Amino acid sequence: MAIERVAVAGCGLMGSGIAQVCAQAGFPTVVREVNDELVAKGLKGIEKNLDRLVEKGTISAAEGIAARGRLRGTTKIEDLAGADIVIEAIIEQLAAKREFWKALEPHCAKHTIFASNTSSLSITEMAVATGRPDRFVGMHFFNPVPVMKLVEVIRTIATDEAAFEAAYAFGGKLGKVAVRTSDRTGFIVNRLLLPYLLDAVRALEEGVASIEDIDNSMKLGCGHPMGPLTLLDFVGHDTTYYIANIMFEEFREKRFAPPPLLKRMVLAGWNGRKSGRGFYDYSDPKHPKPMKLF
Repeated sequence: MAIERVAVAGCGLMGSGIAQVCAQAGFPTVVREVNDELVAKGLKGIEKNLDRLVEKGTISAAEGIAARGRLRGTTKIEDLAGADIVIEAIIEQLAAKREFWKALEPHCAKHTIFASNTSSLSITEMAVATGRPDRFVGMHFFNPVPVMKLVEVIRTIATDEAAFEAAYAFGGKLGKVAVRTSDRTGFIVNRLLLPYLLDAVRALEEGVASIEDIDNSMKLGCGHPMGPLTLLDFVGHDTTYYIANIMFEEFREKRFAPPPLLKRMVLAGWNGRKSGRGFYDYSDPKHPKPMKLF
């Protein structure tokens, strides 16, 4: 089947990015939020991003206007009904996602593909909350969506092959590199990335090296664009802690267990850049300084 019309549920950081790339790729896109204020905020953010791309010469002014013209905001769930694919990017809580899919189900045509942007939750647990587990996939985009080139396309044991391949092809049409994976917690990226990040925290806890030396070692020794502790501050300690607990619950392997230091930083509200403190102090965001944690 051909995907021609797109709907996005959620117009926050991830949802607005997904809606933007869909509109830029030529797809009429409706994006839904729970109230008018959030709709306006999300669309304003997209407009700023498009204006920035025009200023940089990445896209033409005409392309920016055309992309904005393909976008429509709404607060009504029934307005998502005409889409060939609905991509959900709401709060990362299974109960909320299942409730959304149950509410959307009666409004959509039988051919419509449902896709969740979850980074860690079970696609199968969402799919079985609907009457179309055969047309349910995961599409995990990365932040910031307009910049990051990857999308993980996740298939469950119940997903129909044609629906999966349609979602996979759609990812390519958005200008992304789509990769196929199965419904195992963490998928590809987080399954490999999370143990690395958690091991960096353990190395710090155990006195292997300082914050700066751990980060510099991975940047200069492995060619990474940023060190693991800086990356943790960027992702958010609360987000990492949440994903780690989900993955540890699934696999019961030590490599996925959140270290005590990470737990205590989350409890203290030191969640990284967004809170102003993490492994670094961001009082001066341009010149973060390592925190004294011990």
